[in-house]
Amino acid sequence: MGTEQAGTQHYTHGSLERVILDALRAAGKDLDRLEPHDLAPVDEFHIGGRQATVDFAGELGVIRGMHLLDIGSGLGGASRHFAHALGCRVTGIDLTEEYVRVALALAARTRLEGQVSYQQGSALASPFPADAFDGAYMLHVGMNIADKAALFSQVRRALKPKGLFGIYDVMREGDGPLAYPVPWAASPETSFVESLASYARQLAAAGFEG
Repeated sequence: MGTEQAGTQHYTHGSLERVILDALRAAGKDLDRLEPHDLAPVDEFHIGGRQATVDFAGELGVIRGMHLLDIGSGLGGASRHFAHALGCRVTGIDLTEEYVRVALALAARTRLEGQVSYQQGSALASPFPADAFDGAYMLHVGMNIADKAALFSQVRRALKPKGLFGIYDVMREGDGPLAYPVPWAASPETSFVESLASYARQLAAAGFEG
């Protein structure tokens, strides 16, 4: 099994949409009138959840009307925040078919399907044309991707010349083995945590400026 296939298997649930909707119904939410913040407890898996997304968006410096690429968009929580709170248009790409399907369903339930879209695919073989986006971001994605040089090259190609790229990832602060399983991987075969210095070198090699 390839690395991407193993990663997809790790994240696939099977009944995720039903579980989410059941939890929202149990919390007293009207499933026909959901707001993006209603989903915040369940649709963002990264450390810090929705507040981390809010803080990250503020640091990234996006402005209303930007078209953003969400790499590893998951259930679409971050993209819906960028669309609803900041007035951006967001295109998400994710390897996991179930995540893409659920993200589309949740976008429709929050009436944001005109501002966000999602498709299944690999960020290492980007289906997007060159100079297509004003900005891009990824939240807890890089630690599942071994070839970060290829990833960053694909992102650079898809961005306009002055495009923004923001990263919020789990990174190494020292040497030594990790104790598996970890939230993003069951074994070392799908875990590729690197240091900030490594990210910086590979971003610079792809043409990004700090």
